[in-house]
Amino acid sequence: MTAETHPLPRRSSTDSVLTNPTVRSIVIQLVLIVAIVAFAWWIIDNTARNLAAANIASGFGFLGSRAGFDIAQVPIEYSSNSTYGRALLVGIANTLLIAASGIIVATIIGFIVGIARLSQNFLVRMLATVYVETFRNIPPLLVILFWYFGVLSVLSGPRGVDVNPLGIYLTNRGLQVPTILFDPLAWATVAAFVVGIVGAIVLARRNKVRQLATGVRRPLLWPSLGLIIGLPVAVFLLTGIPAAFEFPEATRFNLVGGFQMRPEFIALLLALAIYTAAFIAEIVRAGILSVSGGQTEAASALGLKRGHVLRLVVVPQAFRVIIPPLTSQYLNLTKNSSLGLAIGYPELVAVGSTVLNQSGQSIEVVVIWMAVYLSISLTVSLFMNWFNSKMALVER
Repeated sequence: MTAETHPLPRRSSTDSVLTNPTVRSIVIQLVLIVAIVAFAWWIIDNTARNLAAANIASGFGFLGSRAGFDIAQVPIEYSSNSTYGRALLVGIANTLLIAASGIIVATIIGFIVGIARLSQNFLVRMLATVYVETFRNIPPLLVILFWYFGVLSVLSGPRGVDVNPLGIYLTNRGLQVPTILFDPLAWATVAAFVVGIVGAIVLARRNKVRQLATGVRRPLLWPSLGLIIGLPVAVFLLTGIPAAFEFPEATRFNLVGGFQMRPEFIALLLALAIYTAAFIAEIVRAGILSVSGGQTEAASALGLKRGHVLRLVVVPQAFRVIIPPLTSQYLNLTKNSSLGLAIGYPELVAVGSTVLNQSGQSIEVVVIWMAVYLSISLTVSLFMNWFNSKMALVER
């Protein structure tokens, strides 16, 4: 016995095109792209018409004009006769300097406080908790103003300061420390230091390969110290000590010589590092807690001390959880460096504001700000993603 079936009625070709999900998706995306392009064109055309009506020149030709203003901190060569483009490069260099310094200091403080949050000592754990809960709930601008106006600005001036045998002076003009003056032959010591680092890395990799093949782990501490420290010291002595210290001297009215860190840089560095470290500490604490307790118990059962358990077992596994949110904090610190404008630190936004006020090229300066911060953020993200892939556990 067979059942009689009837074919489904055929739809018209028009209905099939309108109800086809693929065709509908393509049409919607094309309409959206056309709308975005039309909106962007309207914005650009309207802006160009308004600039022309106000007799304001457009374009980036102003970057070659003379700046005519001084900058307090110049990590690269610059004078008031330099161009606006050179002035913006100084601002970019200052931004990179404060961001790199802040990331290093914040990472060190954050890891120490994060581990202290899990300490078995009540006092240490509570001090770390108070630090984290305090700075996580204070705006970063307030922390910057505290360090600049509440700490560094109330210090005494360099006039009549007592002589310090170590040559380190902290006044309201910043931190003045001894500096090193290098002779031309000093390049040999620097080259030996680089060679020592490369040699230590090669030695560590060979040792790791040997350990995977034979199970024998050889000590690396003393060979690495010999390559990184011993080799440069030997080259330094053999080349006749091509460097000398220059100590600051306290004169009647000022400090002369040495290396000076301006109070704006110190205040911004301390504020950004301490503020960001509070967030990094919580990330480190969460990463350590994410590691199974069985790992710690197994390592302790093998006879490892608490420090070895933390360094060899817990922290390497916690890195998988720590690195992604750590990248966000590095980006936040870099972008918060623009708050240095409040205390006169000459970073990109501060220098760009002066250029904007003098030249009137507001759109171009804002575009440069956006392009620089976008480039820095993408570079940091790419590096941290690469580092995260290197730290990932490889399954066999």
